[in-house]
Amino acid sequence: MKSVLVLYYSRGGHTAKISRAIAEHIENGGNTCAVMHISEAMKEGLDWSKYDSVALGACVMYGTYDKSVFEFTTKHQAALSEKPSSFYSVNVVARKPEKRVPENNKYLQKFIELSPWKPKDVKVIAGKVDYPSWRWWDRLAIQLIMKMTDGPTDPKTVIDYTDWDDVKVYADHIVSLAD
Repeated sequence: MKSVLVLYYSRGGHTAKISRAIAEHIENGGNTCAVMHISEAMKEGLDWSKYDSVALGACVMYGTYDKSVFEFTTKHQAALSEKPSSFYSVNVVARKPEKRVPENNKYLQKFIELSPWKPKDVKVIAGKVDYPSWRWWDRLAIQLIMKMTDGPTDPKTVIDYTDWDDVKVYADHIVSLAD
């Protein structure tokens, strides 16, 4: 039995949902999994020795990750590098299959460039468009981006592009990193 830590940053809740799905699948496979938002981990601290592998996920908003993601990776760079670990990027540009390939996803590449932690294992997961739940200025900005990238622009649009079966495959992969 393996013990896995899933850390995440979520702004609108979809990355949190993906992270919980990863943890649930890991636990259904007979392993243990702790899942927490990075702000909780920063406040409470972490006992890294309890875990065999670690996954850190974050969503992209306006082309970048929240500054707290970089603060977390700066503070915990050594621990993340010493453990078998993976980084997963949740972004809507990955609605296009070719953008799910790490080398083709500019947001994942931007993370690798800017983060002091250089994950050896990475994953891109397609996110969700949820115009009705977003603040009006977020909705307008994302509609403009979507218009430029041939995405949906109807303000009533809610589309979950996440491949939930692939999320389960990734969960199994995180466990296998500890082997």
